[in-house]
Amino acid sequence: MTDIPRIVSASEITDDQLVELYDFPPNSGSWLRANFVVSVDGAIATNGSSSGLTNPLDQRVLKLLRDLSDVVLVGASTIRIEDYIGIKISEAGHARRLSRGLAPVPPIAVVSGRADIDPESRLLTRTTVPPIILTTMSAPTAAKRNLEAAGAQVIELGSTHIETHAIVETLAELGLQRIVCEGGPKLTGQLVADHALDELCVTTAPILLSGNANRVTHSERHAQMKMRCSHIIFDSDGTQLARWVRRTEAAAVTD
Repeated sequence: MTDIPRIVSASEITDDQLVELYDFPPNSGSWLRANFVVSVDGAIATNGSSSGLTNPLDQRVLKLLRDLSDVVLVGASTIRIEDYIGIKISEAGHARRLSRGLAPVPPIAVVSGRADIDPESRLLTRTTVPPIILTTMSAPTAAKRNLEAAGAQVIELGSTHIETHAIVETLAELGLQRIVCEGGPKLTGQLVADHALDELCVTTAPILLSGNANRVTHSERHAQMKMRCSHIIFDSDGTQLARWVRRTEAAAVTD
């Protein structure tokens, strides 16, 4: 039977219903989802940041996805552009995490081949959980030492390039299997090119943006993944929130 997306009104949805819609599949092992907000024509930023596209419901879902995850995966450029701080969890979020056997607060794992993160940035100075820096052996030694001195856990993956399988396997070895990736497009493009992305949660803002803003994925390698829509939420301002899950061969045959 074909899966029919559930269309849900945002004005009536509760936190428990959002959890039901966005919860990770049971017994899925490592599961990698990405979360983005875009304009109608696919831009992921206005004036260099996603803040001009988001709305309260999108922020609510963003926080929920973090509540449900073991770790938040982000590329170094996004960390700098969005001026990330450590993850903050609400009281309800803490209760939700503890009920699932999760750590009180998820760490942020940053992919940076050059370890190019300011040790005095808010990522390290405004956090309760030290970030994990996934870098390379060829990254400057001084940069790695400075990040470690600032409290980060620095892990070298590969000599000059960080492979997708190394990211997923290393996080799994740390007990971090439920991953939410918040960008940027090069990192997400790599995940898609390597067929490692299990789902994409995308909020579409009712805005058209011309110009040369990035799209959700960017890669020099071509890849195609078939997806199915799990649900769509319509907000009163026209914003749409959809969850797209990778179609397995078995699901494709059933469809």
